[in-house]
Amino acid sequence: MVLDAMRGIKGKYTDVHITGGLSSISYGLLRRKIINRTFVALMMAAWATIRSAVIISRVQGRYHFMIDGVVKILHFLNSFLAITVFKKFFCEVVMIENLYKIHNASMRILETAGMRFQHPKIIELLREKGIRVDGETAYFKENQLMGWVEKAPKSFTVHARNSENNFVLGGDNMVLGPAYGAPYMIDRDGRIRKGTLDDYIRFLKLVHCSDYFQTNGGILIQPSDLDNCRHNLELMIYNTLLHSDKALIGIEGSETQMSSMFDMLAFVFDGREKLAEKPRIMTIVNTLSPLQMDRNALDTLIAYASHGQPVFVTPAPMEGFTAPITIAGMMALSNAEALAGIAVTQMIREGVPVVYGNQATSADLRTGAFVVGGPEHPLAIMCGARLAKSYGLPCRSGGSTSDAKKVCVQSGYESMMLLQTCSQENVNMVLLAGGGLDSGKGISFDKFMVDLEVIGLVRRLREGVRIDDDSLALDVITEVGPGGQFITSSHTARLCRQEIWNPQIGARRLASGQTSYEAINDNIDKRMTAILEKYEQPRLSGELAPSLTEYLISRGVDNKYLRV
Repeated sequence: MVLDAMRGIKGKYTDVHITGGLSSISYGLLRRKIINRTFVALMMAAWATIRSAVIISRVQGRYHFMIDGVVKILHFLNSFLAITVFKKFFCEVVMIENLYKIHNASMRILETAGMRFQHPKIIELLREKGIRVDGETAYFKENQLMGWVEKAPKSFTVHARNSENNFVLGGDNMVLGPAYGAPYMIDRDGRIRKGTLDDYIRFLKLVHCSDYFQTNGGILIQPSDLDNCRHNLELMIYNTLLHSDKALIGIEGSETQMSSMFDMLAFVFDGREKLAEKPRIMTIVNTLSPLQMDRNALDTLIAYASHGQPVFVTPAPMEGFTAPITIAGMMALSNAEALAGIAVTQMIREGVPVVYGNQATSADLRTGAFVVGGPEHPLAIMCGARLAKSYGLPCRSGGSTSDAKKVCVQSGYESMMLLQTCSQENVNMVLLAGGGLDSGKGISFDKFMVDLEVIGLVRRLREGVRIDDDSLALDVITEVGPGGQFITSSHTARLCRQEIWNPQIGARRLASGQTSYEAINDNIDKRMTAILEKYEQPRLSGELAPSLTEYLISRGVDNKYLRV
């Protein structure tokens, strides 16, 4: 944008092109809140400078005046700080312009192609709010859509049953949640088996004991022994409440299932009115790419929003299958779907917390498989996070999943790539951060333990380098002097356990005759056993557990599924 203006001064564009283009872009980005106020001020200052230079150069008759002046200023400010600031400024300009292009494309998609909502209540609601509707398809104008999106809070506090586990979702905070939605288990040898309720409970305990996870629950694994029970959703929520007091991840379901689930939560949180006062439970609501939301997703969205509970409106388009083959086209589509879903939440209950979700990724065009281990998925995560933050919305992506079929080298590098991307982009809610294999279709206890190691590495990287008098250690360096050593220093003894990260799964030493593979598996087993041995079940106060049990029995749940 700035470079184009400079070219215009040299004669490529007219003064009208320069001033008009800069002013319209500045106004558009400001109105849409694509950028923050500080950057708007910088942009407007740059615009004013360019306009002034154009006027001066016109008077003097020398159109190279501004460029020469800028070069002289840069030479004068030839310092590390100045160069860094200018580099960051121009990189930000390019990034913002690209985000604006995606935003503008999304607005055109929603105005011309529209979004299908397969729910009569939502269609009626859209009509009431002045949105043009044709059948099940709604067509949004930009001012209509963004007017509703802007009503969503920039951040909010999620309240766990145990207040020590509360957390803020938004800003630069990064919160982790475990795997979600896997239909089967993957054992150490790579064999696939059906998951059970015992597997589900074991994962609940592991997640509860880890300081890395602030949430628990959801579909950690689909228990096959509940397949014939029509109350499987309620039973997963029931077991989550019994075995953990962290913030709840809920489950998408039908209107009947949602009603039953909120009945259960009302027991725990002193009634539905009290429940609605604070965010207590969150869940994923997926769009159906391209440009649809089905009945189940909308039943879930209505139930959660009506009770004041957050949802992660999450498109998951696949390049070349349910989205264009290009990342830019896929993100324009994904952004349109997310914003439309977010707008609907605000129409249901203005101001209800909502999270901008993004699981856009590529597909293996040879097999049609959902792919998370290629570079396309982290690039989509980066793009989605920046779009969400430009709108002032908390964002969700994730996590540490892999396309690998078992724990192996591939599962390690793919998981690290994804989680580090989430970290550098400050993704607020990182689901699928523990245990996922086979593109999220499988979950593994071994992978969960390895992911704890990956999370530990990423967490240490997020802390950065501590720089103060103690860490610079000038007195220690002076005392040791040339040719000395630091291993016997009291400074080393005092800080060695906190300054150097030590693996709990990785094998830096091997026993005699032991292979690396054997050592890592041995560490996994020891660490998992230690975690499960320290697990203490948090108790529901008073008569809550019996009340929940009686409620489920009254709903027709067989007593054999109820374990207190």
